[in-house]
Amino acid sequence: MTSHSKYEVLFERSPQNPILTAEHWPYPVHTVFNPGAVRLPDGTTLLLCRVESRTGMSHFSAARSANGVNGWVIDPEPTLLPEPDKHPEELWGIEDPRITFLEELGKYAIAYTAFGKAGPGVALALTSDFRTFERLGVVMQADDKDAALLPRRVDGSFVLVHRPMTDQGAHIWMSLSPDLRNWGHHKLVLMARRGSWWDANKIGLSPPLIETPRGWLMLYHGVRHTAAGSLYRLGVALFALDKPDQCLLRGASWIFGPEAPYEWYGDVGGVAFPCGTTLGSDGDTLNVYYGAADTCIALATGSLKQVLNWLDRHGAPPT
Repeated sequence: MTSHSKYEVLFERSPQNPILTAEHWPYPVHTVFNPGAVRLPDGTTLLLCRVESRTGMSHFSAARSANGVNGWVIDPEPTLLPEPDKHPEELWGIEDPRITFLEELGKYAIAYTAFGKAGPGVALALTSDFRTFERLGVVMQADDKDAALLPRRVDGSFVLVHRPMTDQGAHIWMSLSPDLRNWGHHKLVLMARRGSWWDANKIGLSPPLIETPRGWLMLYHGVRHTAAGSLYRLGVALFALDKPDQCLLRGASWIFGPEAPYEWYGDVGGVAFPCGTTLGSDGDTLNVYYGAADTCIALATGSLKQVLNWLDRHGAPPT
């Protein structure tokens, strides 16, 4: 573990950052960012990237790499386009995919933001090959986003983590379903803090929760509103394995935030926004794929054990 300005550095940026930009794309695009990530059975890393055209609307495009760093092979055409004729909730695009493999179904579930006239809502799609997709439609009505599924049922129910905008504010919730289509038992599980905290007023899930022997590790983004705009940074919390709605520890400070020029300069400066992680073959190396300044895709790498160790020393049960 290295240090920077006396702070521990948990995630090291790849020297090849940004690893994917609009210039890499085989067809004209404006920006690429906020990718969902998964390591396929053959070891290939697949990123399902949010791609924005000059219309301002987004679709998804898959990029594959043998080592997860370079040599990306990008689908020659969009992998998943909005279908507003069949799904009017996608009228203005689809955004920010998060991927979870559901062993029970033998398929990958993609939770994404469907942007329609009512605002952003949470939609689900299933795939086994990232070439054909079964849409399940909107499962959380607007205004709701930043969603991902747990990889397995808990007490017989599928679990969705998401961030609705409610009268209570912008906090992280969990909901349960018997079939991925009908959802209920909505519960608030992590609140944005108040005042001058780095995660005051607005938080949301970043990548899908990571299962560890000690619990579900959540990397979440906190948004701090400043006179110069909003800052998107990353924090960490731990939830009980058997009761994923129970937060055991929450870090006091943020652990990763915009520093590099490609994170500060772009369409939306001051943003480091992960939607996907992969775990190395050693079971400890954590690869975090994130959108930088809503313009390009970057990679940071850390250790799962070190993140948990940091949380032990700098975290506490939420009050």
